[in-house]
Amino acid sequence: MNLRSPDCRALIAHVLPFALFMAGVALTEAMPHHGAGASNFLLAHSEQWIYPLQTFVCAVALVAGWRYYQFGSQKALPLAIGLGIVVFGIWISPQWLFHQPARVNGFDPTIFAATPTLYWSGLAARFLRLVIVVPLLEEIFWRGFLQRYLVKESFLAVPFGTYTPLSFWGVVVAFMFVHQAPDWPAALVTAAAYGWLAVRSKSLLACVVAHATTNLLLGIYIMTTKQWGFW
Repeated sequence: MNLRSPDCRALIAHVLPFALFMAGVALTEAMPHHGAGASNFLLAHSEQWIYPLQTFVCAVALVAGWRYYQFGSQKALPLAIGLGIVVFGIWISPQWLFHQPARVNGFDPTIFAATPTLYWSGLAARFLRLVIVVPLLEEIFWRGFLQRYLVKESFLAVPFGTYTPLSFWGVVVAFMFVHQAPDWPAALVTAAAYGWLAVRSKSLLACVVAHATTNLLLGIYIMTTKQWGFW
């Protein structure tokens, strides 16, 4: 493969941000968890520095590949926002309908509550990751790349939102499996919903906005309920 060819560069632009994001997730999970009592803060709270670093690196990759993304029409944005709200309800519904336990273990920004600069900068980085970086890199990868690549290897030749059973449901199942097992039902429905929006709207922008809407509401819910496990 010629790394200088436009097709190769477009492939890298669509895949690299997501690959870097998953590398950050893997690094967080691989770090030894010594708990809050550890003498080394970086080991006790590795997520507090890995997540901001991950956000920065992924954002740089997105900016570098920006010219290769085709976001499409804005016409479906009201539908996207509405769908994003519905998907948010799906993520929190197990607690409301089935009395699932609160998810309190996770990225807790309040450990810096006594230092306002660290608290607000850390929280801003987390919301930047949740509401902007993640919706962009995930929709660019899942709907912008993989859902088209499973139709044809030369994915740029496949119109965005093209439907085949393999491409649609392949992405749905793969999206589900990259989430934690307790989240599989919600992730499965979420992937189907965003995939449907891609097919209906033919707009990558609509998918990003739907994803961002869901994540923004989820972030507000997290801060309100202190259920850090939803991050």
